Amino acid sequence: MTERILVNQLAAHEDGPVSVSGWVETVRDQKKVQFVILRDETGAVQLVNPATRPDPSSSSGTRAEQDAAALALTDTISNLAHGTFLTVTGDLKHDERVKLGGIEVKIDTLTVAAAALPETPIAADSSMDKRMDWRFLDLRQRRNNLIFRVSTTLEHAMRQYWVDRDYVEIHTPKLMSSPSESNAELFALPYFEDKTAYLAQSPQHYKQMAQAAGFGKVFEIGDVFRADPSFTSRHATEFTSVDAEISWIDSHEDVAAMQEELLATAIQAVKDKHGDEIKELFDIDVVVPTLPFPRIPLAEAQKIVTARGYDNPREDGDLDPESERQVSAHVAETYGHEFVFVTDYHAGIRPFYHMVDEATGLTRSYDLLFKGVEITTGAQREHRIDVLEKQALAKGLKLEGLEHYLDFFRYGVPPHGGFGMGLARVLMLLLGEASIREVTFLFRGPTRLAP
Repeated sequence: MTERILVNQLAAHEDGPVSVSGWVETVRDQKKVQFVILRDETGAVQLVNPATRPDPSSSSGTRAEQDAAALALTDTISNLAHGTFLTVTGDLKHDERVKLGGIEVKIDTLTVAAAALPETPIAADSSMDKRMDWRFLDLRQRRNNLIFRVSTTLEHAMRQYWVDRDYVEIHTPKLMSSPSESNAELFALPYFEDKTAYLAQSPQHYKQMAQAAGFGKVFEIGDVFRADPSFTSRHATEFTSVDAEISWIDSHEDVAAMQEELLATAIQAVKDKHGDEIKELFDIDVVVPTLPFPRIPLAEAQKIVTARGYDNPREDGDLDPESERQVSAHVAETYGHEFVFVTDYHAGIRPFYHMVDEATGLTRSYDLLFKGVEITTGAQREHRIDVLEKQALAKGLKLEGLEHYLDFFRYGVPPHGGFGMGLARVLMLLLGEASIREVTFLFRGPTRLAP
């Protein structure tokens, strides 16, 4: 049996017998020749077959018997439906006249592994919801395939960055006995012996436990859950969060410096491996950000927004989405940069565990904006138990519900900080897509639990 060759390996392969497997993208059934575009997970190749048509004048006999196999092959190709998975053996030929890669395979044998129905349920102009209903078909497109290869490269590069710097990868529980941050955004579910468990909305508390455990530097790339009934292009009820936490910091600046270096490293890896294909399929030039990223205090950001003619409707002093777009537009015009850290947030709009600077009364925290959209919240954490308890009470939280978390700090924790970043938002913005639905393998939102 001839060993299967991936399509992207064919160009380097010498002419001769090959075996390829994949699914049918298109069939051109002409009178004298048939062409099949076969796509696998790495690319597409043209298959060719000299068509053998029934000859009414032919009688039974030796020639008819000899033509039977050729007639059967022609008939099989004529009836191939888009999406049918098959294996073909044949002769590879390099021919610069072939538009698709300068190679083609002359079919010798064709074996259908799984036939597809003749009518596909989605088309190029189908709505997003319709495409999400048939996501496995939607993902067969080369463009969509690339999204997840980019995601793989991005995640691998981030992991490599951390591993090279002696970070510890952790996998935190997704079932929790008590809320981690906000009761309003929790999914509750029945647990054993009439208990209630909660789906983790963040690995925040466990990342901090690792600091109390003396791990020093940790990271996690994993799922989190938010019971947030938002229908925007950047929200989901389940998404992949990229998190890191480090000990012995002086301020949130140490966290920001690590994150900007991490992102520059990961985006460089994407550009190196996929830059040309991203340009071809998304018409996006991958820009590797220069270091350091611009920093703008929240108070200054609000002035910038006002000066640009926008009236932020939020009463709590935070930036709304349009304000974030205005700040990013200012940064792009002023600094030529796609990223900006907005720093020094009021304690009233930050979680209780963010450290408050005694000199300014503002939190040692930041939001990171990328092309006008927030992708990260980062901060130095409050590690002093007495201050932490006061800040929790000031937020209206009950200490009894936080006892397991607060215990971390009763036996000593070094100064530490970290960030959480939405992977899908980064991919969406990096590839210029309009919604995280496009860059999520299977999206989950308030009205979508399937497929």
